[in-house]
Amino acid sequence: MSVSSAASDQTVCTPLPVLGRDVTVPLVTGGEVTYAALDYAASAPALQRVWDDVAAYAPYYGSVHRGAGYLSQLSTDLFENARNTVADFLGCRPTDQVVFTRSTTDSLNLLARAIPADCQVFVFETEHHASLLPWQDARVTYLNAPRTPQQAVQTLERALADRDPYGPALVCVTGASNVTGELWPVRELAAAAHAHGARIVLDAAQLAPHHPVSVTDLDVDWIAFSGHKLYAPFGSGVLAGRADWLQAAEPYLAGGGASRKVTRREDGGVAVEWHETAARHEAGSPNVIGAYAIASACKALTEAGWDSLVAREQHLVRAVREGLAEVPEVRILSLFGDDAPRVGVLSFVVEGWNSSHFAAALSAEYGIGVRDGLFCAHPLVRTLLGSDPQSQGECGAPEAAPGEKSLNAIRVSFGAGTPDEHVERFVDAVKELVRDGAKWQYRTEEGRCVPAV
Repeated sequence: MSVSSAASDQTVCTPLPVLGRDVTVPLVTGGEVTYAALDYAASAPALQRVWDDVAAYAPYYGSVHRGAGYLSQLSTDLFENARNTVADFLGCRPTDQVVFTRSTTDSLNLLARAIPADCQVFVFETEHHASLLPWQDARVTYLNAPRTPQQAVQTLERALADRDPYGPALVCVTGASNVTGELWPVRELAAAAHAHGARIVLDAAQLAPHHPVSVTDLDVDWIAFSGHKLYAPFGSGVLAGRADWLQAAEPYLAGGGASRKVTRREDGGVAVEWHETAARHEAGSPNVIGAYAIASACKALTEAGWDSLVAREQHLVRAVREGLAEVPEVRILSLFGDDAPRVGVLSFVVEGWNSSHFAAALSAEYGIGVRDGLFCAHPLVRTLLGSDPQSQGECGAPEAAPGEKSLNAIRVSFGAGTPDEHVERFVDAVKELVRDGAKWQYRTEEGRCVPAV
């Protein structure tokens, strides 16, 4: 079934223009084809609108906050207006702070540095490593993978009720899985956390590019996300939410910009008075272009209209799921069940295929870019594959030759810039590979499956 024939809702929009939409790549079998970028969950292509905005600003580039010149003043206004745009995009409360970081990983590590010394952290084993690993210096309770949204809430409630001693607590949870794309019951988890005196941070890296996300509506304490998944260039991220823990913590980085006043002490040392604004955790010259790019992406998505963006993506999701369902050898991975709502992210395995081999063939023979591996969510993928939690594996492909069983999966992901044709090509390519096999020979090189020369 084609995507176009599935689309009957008049609210469905056309794909948003993105960079690279006309790039062609060579095929090992000869010739070239337009590249089908279906790895949005790793990094989405930048919106053309964002790139144009950045290019228009580039000649006016200037250092922010402390420059008296026109370009510095212009850049400062642009930087702070970007902060306001992001706050509006996230539905922040008046007292919330928006801190610009390098990525979701950076944002959550910043928060990990800011939590009280006696704070207990609760995190499901299903999280991306960006959410799973930053809490090494805290008392961490890792929760087993739930099999329904209701079980997730119940598991969290029991864990919070049983904590001892009763003190500050933080729950970290994803909004949408980077492996299965499934939506998590964020509002219900937030209610459970607050009922037990805990706070909650939402990893919105996979949710924000696909759905409206609001601090207020979801009643979360913080939201973290990355620009490079939100159709902006690499190198920028956001942590937005409550200010008190951030204001009480030592700066994430010590240096200029974070300090409000520095004086010499009588003992010969220096005394520092740190900012209490977001600048407290933004030491050094900030990534002004990155912040501006995120703000541009926020505006572009909002102006495109979330209802039509979500409707179109769901047509793509249905087209992929229905297409793969016609291939008995394909098993789509799911935590909450086949009917669980999800964003444009699906992972699967193919019977009789090494996942790295299959992904390599999609790229080399069809010009389709997907991802294979454990997706920096090792415990979750191993749970979904039914493998030993202690099994060895890497984010990329393990050392397994083409045709051998592997402890990884294949992920296809898409979004606001994905043309119908890319999804249709992907489904057709999967069917052809399973039916006819690869046309080329492949070998394992440094843990990756590559075409043999």
